[in-house]
Amino acid sequence: MKSLFDSVSRQCSKAVTHSYSTSFSIATKLLAPSIRQDIYNIYGFVRFADEIVDTFHAYDKEYLLDKFQSDLYEAIDQKISLNPILNAFQETVHKYNIQPELYKAFLKSMRLDLHKSVYLSDEEYQEYIYGSADVVGLMCLKVFVKGDEKKYEELKEDAMKLGSAFQKVNFLRDLKADYEELSRSYFPNANIEQLDETTKQQIIDEIEADFKQALHGIAKLPVEAKLGVYTAYIYYSKLLCKLKKTPSLEIRKKRIRVSDYQKAGLLCRSYISYRLNLI
Repeated sequence: MKSLFDSVSRQCSKAVTHSYSTSFSIATKLLAPSIRQDIYNIYGFVRFADEIVDTFHAYDKEYLLDKFQSDLYEAIDQKISLNPILNAFQETVHKYNIQPELYKAFLKSMRLDLHKSVYLSDEEYQEYIYGSADVVGLMCLKVFVKGDEKKYEELKEDAMKLGSAFQKVNFLRDLKADYEELSRSYFPNANIEQLDETTKQQIIDEIEADFKQALHGIAKLPVEAKLGVYTAYIYYSKLLCKLKKTPSLEIRKKRIRVSDYQKAGLLCRSYISYRLNLI
């Protein structure tokens, strides 16, 4: 029966989230049960697309992405897919009226990763971030506000800033792997081989400005979403703080991370702030 298949599809998206991202999984668990599964469904979709372009080096990535995209469109059109991740995602798309421009922009940025390795202009950089991160924030926002278009429009810019901040932190954290393993350099006008403190600080200033605006939006989120999103914000803020304190050449040589012990402390901090109504 279809209901059983849909249940299995949702479980697959949840398993993908838990397997690929400890921090995102923790934050998602703090969302209300009424919206939690739909965030798993969105994460499963974006994670699989990202895996195609980032890790499947022994396979024809372009073919796989083409197939994934055509299967996605068919899933949304037919409201079913034998790919359980796409089946779960199409359910969320229809449930919250997620517009095609959002997932199409995401796939466009994923496709850029197949052929484009250096971003020389700010315009190219911002376009990539919009597709790879901002629209993911907007898809999640659709779920957070449960399809309320007025609330969505009110929080739209803040959600995009949060998505941008998360992505830029990831770029800075993954500088070594992106450059050495994937030959990618996302930051315009940055010499990755000799990243200096001035350039690093410019990047951090930009991220901090994004976080500052995003926090205003987090405070206005519905109660079902606020704690989970704030926890993700706190985690990434801590990661940015560690990157800020790490010499630029060291960032170029190794991946900076937040320990499990520190994550536990951040979780407690987030919960206390939430309970005391400080966000």
